[in-house]
Amino acid sequence: MIQELKWIDLENQIKLSVPSEFSFKENLKYVSRSTNECLLRIHEDTIYKAISIGTNMYVLQISDDVELSQTLNVAFLGPNIPTSAERQEIALYVREWFDLDTDLAPFYQMAKQDRLLAQAVDEFYGLRNMGIPDLFEAICWGIIGQQINLTFAYTLKRRLVEKYGRSIEHEGVLYWLFPTPEAIACLTVEEMEELRMTVKKREYLIDIARLFVSGELTKESLILAGDCKTAEKMLVRIRGIGPWTANYVLMRCLRYSSAFPIDDVGLHNAIKHVLQIDSKPTKEQLYEFSKGWMNWESYATFYLWRFLY
Repeated sequence: MIQELKWIDLENQIKLSVPSEFSFKENLKYVSRSTNECLLRIHEDTIYKAISIGTNMYVLQISDDVELSQTLNVAFLGPNIPTSAERQEIALYVREWFDLDTDLAPFYQMAKQDRLLAQAVDEFYGLRNMGIPDLFEAICWGIIGQQINLTFAYTLKRRLVEKYGRSIEHEGVLYWLFPTPEAIACLTVEEMEELRMTVKKREYLIDIARLFVSGELTKESLILAGDCKTAEKMLVRIRGIGPWTANYVLMRCLRYSSAFPIDDVGLHNAIKHVLQIDSKPTKEQLYEFSKGWMNWESYATFYLWRFLY
């Protein structure tokens, strides 16, 4: 019954079925990799995260079900209980966030025979490409992370979120939501100066927020592009989005399995780690390595990244 319905609706929680190639432990490790993550909280092997459904905000408590195998518990905290329609949206959000509807069996079959991926899929079996379902957040995170280390990127994100985002309190803890495009579109570069972000990045964030507000940029339009290359071309036309950022967004938000940030420094360092070599691979070598990854480039990249962060 769980597999057929995909989720079970209870009074103050829902239970989501998960595929056999899923490990809550591995995904928990991934989202725990930074102590400065401002958009979720980890406590006692449980994820706490705020979510906005329309004008309402809820705090979700997400944990492995100890009684039902291959099941995630998603409990609703706080005084308000989501409506039936909102519960369905929450179920769909969590499924998309954890990428629960992707069949990883073909990826694992391929990866176990691949010299670069065999160790990764053995060590991180059950890891999903933990996504960023909100397109505006995904693009902003890609831009914030351009040409800086991950630690500083998390610091900049926290400043942005705590300055312009919304929050909901539960039992004395504030849970933050990423700023809406409307909250950023009305700002000036000067008003954002205290974030200590480069002028260019501030300009990019404001310009992109305005594209969302005007309706010129939507998640639906990128999905309707139909293929990864067409969606990438649509994104790189936007000031501030180059091939790396475009492919990052296509991986983490649009779920294009062939998205491939081939110039990513982290990917190069992960390959150096696996092969125990001193110099980073050339682009020609990368293309050679990735020949067997066709239509799984995004997952191959994500698993290799996991060696580093």
